[in-house]
Amino acid sequence: MARILLVDDREDNLLSMETILETGDYQFVRATSGRQALKILLTEFDFALILMDVRMPNLSGFETAELIYERQKLRHIPIIFITAHSYDDEKMFKGYKSGAVDYIYKPINPDLLRAKVAVFVELYRKTQQLVAQEQKLIAINKSLENEIKEHKISEEKIKALNLKLLQNIDKLEASNKDLDRFAFMASHDLQEPLRKIHIFSERLYSEYGDQLDDKGKKYISRIQIATVRLQALIKDIMTFSKVSAEKGELKPTDMTILVNDVVSELEEEVKNKRGLVTVGKLPVLTVNSSLMRPLFHNLVHNALKYSRENMPPQIRIYSEYDEAFSNRINKDVKNKYCRIFIEDNGIGFDQAYAEQIFDMFKRLHHHNEYEGTGIGLALCKKIVEEHNGYISARSAVGEGSTFIISLPLA
Repeated sequence: MARILLVDDREDNLLSMETILETGDYQFVRATSGRQALKILLTEFDFALILMDVRMPNLSGFETAELIYERQKLRHIPIIFITAHSYDDEKMFKGYKSGAVDYIYKPINPDLLRAKVAVFVELYRKTQQLVAQEQKLIAINKSLENEIKEHKISEEKIKALNLKLLQNIDKLEASNKDLDRFAFMASHDLQEPLRKIHIFSERLYSEYGDQLDDKGKKYISRIQIATVRLQALIKDIMTFSKVSAEKGELKPTDMTILVNDVVSELEEEVKNKRGLVTVGKLPVLTVNSSLMRPLFHNLVHNALKYSRENMPPQIRIYSEYDEAFSNRINKDVKNKYCRIFIEDNGIGFDQAYAEQIFDMFKRLHHHNEYEGTGIGLALCKKIVEEHNGYISARSAVGEGSTFIISLPLA
């Protein structure tokens, strides 16, 4: 509802203006003098219009208007002077200079008054809408500025975190290389004293075995078994630590020939187990063949080692192309993957351990049941990952296992 300030020293004139304008949606505030009008405007300045008599005691309408417009907050309020006199140009100019926007002469024409007030009130409402819209735009701009500022801060934080991450990766890679180098050197240096322990324990047994009782012979046997196990562990650690450093040339390699060569190396073990290894047609892949050999050697050897009692091991090695697997890894990857399966009918294992078995030194069986160092599958995983591939396993207790190697064709 628009508010209108009515200023006149006569009550009857104030009542007359209210009566004429009562049909409009207005709220009236009365002032019977210029001073009272100024007092009201000190605390209230949300008026659509001021209707003010020119001739008033003490402060005239012109003087009151000049005082009103001295305040910045009140300059937006239009003033219409109500007067019974027709002024010459000089007086009219004085009125406009003091802040008037229009004149209405007494006796007041009701229709004219209503029309002029309606115009100014409508102008006031439009102005209020524009002000509200401006405030809204200012708020939106401020919100956008804050978002941009926060976005910039977030970007800077992300950049800083990325930089820190890259630095940490560099440090980690350097640490891993140092660790691999240390493992290789330590393992290499341990080989000589172990070899001597093994040689001298054998010499001790062969030269002085007849002087030892059964307990002494048992102790020497344990020394030799522990020495052999430790030598095997050191050999596996050295192989594992060499994988990252082994930057052999990647060459197109016929995987059928390579895997058949590996199976031939294990021929004696296959015969002893009365087993059968079937190698299907495998693709030509661009790989480091010196790393592929220990990969398949470990997997085929494990399939033979973990065979079921009184059941000859049946091992099948075959491949398939899997475009869908490639798309699941990354929709943007254009290269196809080849999956090579090593399937056996052995003792199997609980699928819950399908990821853990690739961890370093992870064993599902005690070394007294099955020989091994717990490094073989960790080595397989590292070799496959060095070729930007993936290795996984499917198994069930008593139902055999299938190891799946996924390698890029390109």
